[in-house]
Amino acid sequence: MTLGTALAPVSAQAQAPAATGAPPTVEELRLDQAVPREILRRSGFDDVAARFADELDGVRSYRQAERLVAREGAALWRRAVDRVQGRGPAGGDLSRGDDRPLYWARLGMTRELRSWEPGFGLSAARRTALLDRLERGSRGQDSIAYGSGTGYKRILLTGFDPFTLDRDIRISNPSGATALALDGTWIRTAAGPARIETAVFPVRWDDFAAGTVERTLRPVLPRVDLFTTVSQGRVGRIDIERFNGAWRGGFPDNENVSRTETVPVSDPSSQPQWTTTSLPYAAIVAASTGPFPVYDHTSVTEIPAGGTGPVVRDAGPSAGSVARAGGGGDYLSNEIAYRATLLRDRLGLSIPGGHVHTPVLLFGAGNQDPSTGSVTDPGFERNRGEIVDQVRSIVATAASPTPPLP
Repeated sequence: MTLGTALAPVSAQAQAPAATGAPPTVEELRLDQAVPREILRRSGFDDVAARFADELDGVRSYRQAERLVAREGAALWRRAVDRVQGRGPAGGDLSRGDDRPLYWARLGMTRELRSWEPGFGLSAARRTALLDRLERGSRGQDSIAYGSGTGYKRILLTGFDPFTLDRDIRISNPSGATALALDGTWIRTAAGPARIETAVFPVRWDDFAAGTVERTLRPVLPRVDLFTTVSQGRVGRIDIERFNGAWRGGFPDNENVSRTETVPVSDPSSQPQWTTTSLPYAAIVAASTGPFPVYDHTSVTEIPAGGTGPVVRDAGPSAGSVARAGGGGDYLSNEIAYRATLLRDRLGLSIPGGHVHTPVLLFGAGNQDPSTGSVTDPGFERNRGEIVDQVRSIVATAASPTPPLP
């Protein structure tokens, strides 16, 4: 796989007449299929949506709704992190490292909130604000905190939801699994200890255009020593993406929406066609970080200055060219890398940051057919664990002036 303005608060005086509940989204409708129900049941997360609906029934004011949504969104994120990191009950026989219970449980909550019809007035704008609050809390976007201590490095890592679910609804995203596995954890680097904080982003074009990346990262980037956006990339390899392009290629997102256009950002008059990684790619490629080969990926697709059509350049963009795909492609993985590194540059920061593309998380041999296959298998779980471990090692390498300690 290869967002500017936040929602403005709605004043009580400007509250519009009550709005009826909205129908489920394309993403939420997939909840009715057998695979999501199985994933939720086998992880113990099948109680989340029903319990949330019961709590909504007891809400008597908008302020009470705000408090409930904030609390339950944060609780879902923490529950998912705890499950992946081995704290508390597993809730079922689905392996602990799985990112999919969080994804499907969140959609169950948003569907309940979207259709909710309280007895008090709830405008469409206020419902949208509640949904936004639920999304942010359940993705870890508003709980990134390192504390005020000294003597350690602060690292930020982001992941994504599963995607291409109409092709195979069983799909997981190793970047989301990595975010859950590493949130709040400490690692050893050659420069000393480091604390990792994480967040997960949706695979939806319009959320990015609305500023979800910038809203999450702007208050955090000035306080970190390193950041990396992570997504699922190519089969059997890891890529450190050198260049990110200002172009959306139109591949459908999780709502089956397509966008083909220049990446929409604030102040487009100063928008560059390309941004670059500041991760120490040479050191990462040279280090022994795990079983997958790691590449310094420099290829881009551009329209050269004076040209009329796109061409592939293996050595990065040429002067004055127009972006048509970064090293990470023209989907939302390229876009989050572009937005994060553009924000780095606009804030005048000189910290390491960029994008890591993980291998594709594959189901095991004999479990490839989505119509008959299992939601998990030993090869799938082993593959996911290897990816998570290698990304952790890459992050430790990137935060080290010398190779990480054994």
